[in-house]
Amino acid sequence: MILKPDDLLQLKSKNLTVMQVEEQLNCFIEGFPFLKIKSSASAGKGIIRLTEEEQKMYAEVWNQYLNDKRQITKFVPASGAASRMFKDLFSFLSASYDVPETDFEDEFFGNIENFAFYDVLNDTCRANEGLDICTLIAEGGYKPVAAGLLEQQGLNYGSLPKGLLLFHHYPEGARTAMEEHLVEGAMYAKNAENRVAVHFTVSPEHLPLFRKLVEEKVPKYEKMFDVKYDLSFSTQQSNTDTIAVDGANAPFRDVKGRLVFRPGGHGALIRNLNELDADVVFIKNIDNVVPDHFKEITVRFKKVIAGVLVSLQRRIFEYIRLIGSGDYTHEQIGEMIHFLQDKLCIKNPEIKYLEDVELVLYIKRKLMRPLRVCGMVKNNGEPGGGPFLAVNADGTVSPQILESSQIDLTDADARNAFEQGSHFNPVDLVCALKDVHGNPYNLLDFVDKNTGFISQKSKDGRELKALELPGLWNGAMSDWNTVFVEVPIESFNPVKTVNDLLRPQHQ
Repeated sequence: MILKPDDLLQLKSKNLTVMQVEEQLNCFIEGFPFLKIKSSASAGKGIIRLTEEEQKMYAEVWNQYLNDKRQITKFVPASGAASRMFKDLFSFLSASYDVPETDFEDEFFGNIENFAFYDVLNDTCRANEGLDICTLIAEGGYKPVAAGLLEQQGLNYGSLPKGLLLFHHYPEGARTAMEEHLVEGAMYAKNAENRVAVHFTVSPEHLPLFRKLVEEKVPKYEKMFDVKYDLSFSTQQSNTDTIAVDGANAPFRDVKGRLVFRPGGHGALIRNLNELDADVVFIKNIDNVVPDHFKEITVRFKKVIAGVLVSLQRRIFEYIRLIGSGDYTHEQIGEMIHFLQDKLCIKNPEIKYLEDVELVLYIKRKLMRPLRVCGMVKNNGEPGGGPFLAVNADGTVSPQILESSQIDLTDADARNAFEQGSHFNPVDLVCALKDVHGNPYNLLDFVDKNTGFISQKSKDGRELKALELPGLWNGAMSDWNTVFVEVPIESFNPVKTVNDLLRPQHQ
């Protein structure tokens, strides 16, 4: 790769080295290997299905854990713009027709009064058009209503992140998605000192807007729940951007001749997560929230999977201390092996060939890793990754969350395992990030760099290829200990399009 002086200055501004960029370019040339899977995970085979009694027990384990002086943080990826959420409405604005023709358009305009943003949109239409929404629609002015919602002279929802959009109605006023996360945090992540730590990852251009909303709303929720919020924000680090290439895998340059870099995807947020000082971290996407009258199931199962996490962590720490003492029996080694196999679902086909010393070192290596418990819901056709039992680089088999792009669907066995998957991943995680001594793991040590992927994009009317880093809950957490727990579908309510807000769970 031949770089100009201006290119080197550009790399320096992003805190990227020439070697890093060359490694990225090589990824385009070499591609990424598929991961070998043994099977999809299912209830009783990699996914834990808890009885009601077990659910109550684990929820109480979590409640007791909160009584200790622990640092609990709710981590919310919130940097994505909502433009994709309004894709169909943007298409309507640019369409040759002026009244709704598609089912999506009919549903949106036919139920517009049921959106939480209706009142503020109504005020915007009065200010911009001199007419309210009902009058505009009666006169065929559908496009001015859509423009008032999406465009800068209106509410600008087409350019804002989801966290700042009004999602749900309440008698006292509508709430944004960000506010719903503040409420959730008070319900299951309040520590012994009545403090609730919530961390949002946001885009730099939206940070002032988030801070402004926090300043306006936090006092209300602190009074409502008798808590103090410790709110923090971070942005995706510029040195996680990846270079774009053209069809020949040469660096893509814009019309001014500058190298084009793109955000490395949500997998870059592993660095943001790595900066947190917390014992336990809940991870949940910004759009997966519901109104208060639907929160009971969400909160209950957050406590359940957190209880599973801390219960497993205690066992892990006991075994690590036992190994460290050197005072263990052959029976206790067998117990630890069964724990790895039965509770952490880690299988090693070579284990029967290991001597006792090698066996203990193997057990210790597998135990001394970050731990996550993932809520899995039954597959009902929603897009998203799936739970699998996959083969690792060291030959062991363990639970992994994989996207379809990581699986060789031309292989009959792999395709069969993929299609038979009974569950998928709602991106609902609770994580333990510290070791037995209370020191944080360096999460970057547990990333599988071979799990990125290449996507097709465009800029200035030209096609380019973009490099996505290993996904946050996929390859970025590949070498963690991973446990899947079945949770009800009612706990998963993402908002992918604006009309999703019309679903009963968001009303």
